[in-house]
Parts: sequence; structure tokens; C-alpha cells
Amino acid sequence: MRILLTNDDGVYAPGLRAIRKELQKLGDVTVVAPVGEQSAVGHSITLLTPLITQEVVDEDQHPMGWAVEGRPADCVKLALLELLPEPPDLIVSGLNAGSNAGINVLYSGTVAAAIEGAFFQCTSIALSLAYTKPKMPNFPEAAVWAAKVVAQIIKQPRSRGNLFNVNIPSAERGPIRGIRVVPQNVAPYQEKYDRRIDPRGRTYFWSGPDFGCPAPHPDTDETALAEGYITVTPLHFNLTHAAMLATMKDWEWIV
Repeated sequence: MRILLTNDDGVYAPGLRAIRKELQKLGDVTVVAPVGEQSAVGHSITLLTPLITQEVVDEDQHPMGWAVEGRPADCVKLALLELLPEPPDLIVSGLNAGSNAGINVLYSGTVAAAIEGAFFQCTSIALSLAYTKPKMPNFPEAAVWAAKVVAQIIKQPRSRGNLFNVNIPSAERGPIRGIRVVPQNVAPYQEKYDRRIDPRGRTYFWSGPDFGCPAPHPDTDETALAEGYITVTPLHFNLTHAAMLATMKDWEWIV
């Protein structure tokens, strides 16, 4: 099996290195990932500057893939159109430092890279690990769990372009309780900005670190993750509101 591995934390991130090691047990892994951290860039792509690439090696000085001076979606697009000699059988994005549940899916560069893979009709999986800052997450242990989920997904009958979002709970919540297939939480999140004044008297704002969902909908990725379950959520990138589309067909339009 040919596996393309990317992320949004950068090609040298410990999460990517950990999951690469586990994915190599499933197939041939090629990395195409951003040079540096690209967290919360969403599905942005680079249009006005060149995408500079550089080949990278692993800890044993073996060829690993490419580092790209671009966004996660850029990396997948470039890999599929230019860098890989043939299409991969699977695209994995992660292992991200921090969960990508609920509306974080909309901001996540990790999930965006997987969505880009689905655009190209490749089975794509986003992997993220929840953790409590500032304690460093245990990526090697989480990678073992993540790879187990990946292995079970690829054993199932798959349609071209299947897209999955997987979150591993924080180790601080205790042993993994199981795997749950749940919908994405869409309850409102709570966030704050820290208002400050710079030395020249100008006002600026710094996004606060506490970005969470105080009242998530039950039986969703947010609640299952908080209960210690690995969550698997099938996604799609068609944003059409089907019910509203049907209703609007009865509207009278005047030109």
C-alpha cells in the first residue's frame, strides 16, 4: 500500500514522526509536509508566492519525502500532481498536536489536508491527539492507537474519496475506553481575546488559549472524546444545504 503522509505541524513535528513509524507497518510511506507549523490555516492555498520544496531524511538518514514552504492543502495538491510517481492508495494527515473535533474541523489545516486528498478521490484520514497544555503529549503511544484505527478503516469496503476525521483522547483521561463513530459537534464554542496596548499606544488583541465548547451536543465527537473514546467521524466537503435547496425551488424569483 502506498501512503502519503502530511500534517499542519510541520515536517519535523514529533507527531508526524511517530505516526510515520506506525504507518510503515501498513505500507510504503512518503511524507510531503509543510516546512513549519501551519495550525489553523484551514483550507488556504498558496497562489502569489512559489512553493519551494526540499527533500528531507529521517533520523536514520533515509529518504523520507519533501518539505514544502506552503500550506497543508498545498502539500497534498503538489504531492499528487507533481512529486509522487503514482497516486497513493491512502492519504493520512497528522498526527496533530491537539484535537480537531467540533467546529475546529473548519479551521484545521490537518483536516484541510485530508479534504484536499478527498478532492482527488483518495481515501483520506485526519488524525489528531487531544492533550492538556503545557504537558507534552505522548505521541508514540497515541500513534499506535491511531494506526490501529487506520488499519481497521482500510479493511472496510471503501468508495473513492472517503474522508474520515479521527481524534485520540488525552492520556490524562485514563485508558482508552473504545472507539466510537459519532457526528461532528456543532454547538457554539467559547473564545476570548486578550486586549493589550503596545509601546506606541496602539491597541492589539491576542487570541486566548482557552478555546472550548462549554455545552457540546450529546453523542458527538466532543462528548465522546471527553469520555475517553477514540472518535471517528465520516466527513464530506459538499457544503450544499440540501433541505434549503429543495425549499428554495418553490421561491418566486424576479429578474
